[in-house]
Amino acid sequence: MRVLLDATAVPADRGGVGRYVDELVPELAAAGADLVIAAQHRDADLYADAAPSVEVVAAPRSLERREVRMAWEQVGLPALVRRVRADVLHSPHYTMPRGVSVPVVVTLHDATFFTTPELHLRTKAAFFRHATRVAVRRAAVLVVPSRATRDEVLRLVGGRRDDFHVAYHGVDHGRFRPAPTEEQERVRRSLDLGTSSYVGFLGTLEPRKNVPALVRAWTAVCAGLAEPPALVLAGGRGWDDDLDAAVEAVPDHLVVRRPGYLPLGDLPGFLAGAEVLAYPSLGEGFGLPVLEAMACGASVLTTRELSLPEVGGDAVAYCGTGEASIAEALASLLADADERARLRAAAVTRAAQFTWADAARRHLEAYETALRRR
Repeated sequence: MRVLLDATAVPADRGGVGRYVDELVPELAAAGADLVIAAQHRDADLYADAAPSVEVVAAPRSLERREVRMAWEQVGLPALVRRVRADVLHSPHYTMPRGVSVPVVVTLHDATFFTTPELHLRTKAAFFRHATRVAVRRAAVLVVPSRATRDEVLRLVGGRRDDFHVAYHGVDHGRFRPAPTEEQERVRRSLDLGTSSYVGFLGTLEPRKNVPALVRAWTAVCAGLAEPPALVLAGGRGWDDDLDAAVEAVPDHLVVRRPGYLPLGDLPGFLAGAEVLAYPSLGEGFGLPVLEAMACGASVLTTRELSLPEVGGDAVAYCGTGEASIAEALASLLADADERARLRAAAVTRAAQFTWADAARRHLEAYETALRRR
């Protein structure tokens, strides 16, 4: 079985889909998959180095323009399927070509374009709702990262339950692991925090992450403390128009840091070093930042929305999405060192259950199912 994986949808700013494809490819190769990767020209060497046994086809540089890539997906990708003699095509980011001669596996990452369209850019939400409907109708198999995503797509779009394969994301346990104290201190110094403790957030600062509510909740909890922890909001700026106003309203004696993207090498120290890693999302298809924080031994506070309880289990603390609920849970955790220590230990144990090798096996099962349906 020869599989063509179309990685041309991976953006230069890796984000969730980039991390998913980047981690999956070497594990598929390690599992013995006969794999061809169609990649953006800038990513060709990355995939060739990550999986030397995989054939990498570099797409024209013009595909970095989104409108050109979408046109190529419908015309150039079917031609590439024929040229490399693929048996199955994997489209890992919602969209797929319509005129292709082999069965197609499509990954649907979440259903929030239907459930909370107001949290996305309007054109983006409309585009991905359409792409999801097409995939449900036409794909041979649909891969989803959680049962919650499967159930939401079935409820909102329809389809056949047997068409869905749940493949949980994994975590790179070599990179995301409990960091030693000296590494935590190095990252704290790089954030100009001195010896101050901090509450952390990691993710794109977009409306779905509910960061303004976190800022207000943290302010309410910490404004009266003698030694208040700082708040560090790490990740891409995104398009949350309410966040600036929330940060500007923070009293002057409280410290907020917005460092943007942190180097990958700093993430274990950042996550492990937080008193609490808060992720009050309004809904996730999976919740990779939560899993990575758990693997680093963080004391995580998140919500029960969609897939997050599938990831966190009993190894994280939960709150609602409103600022009052976030504040109550945050105050409780900050005041209870024993509970934070229990969560740290439980998080490492639970995170060990999620591996990219297992995700690769689930994808191979999906490819085999698609081939049988040819």
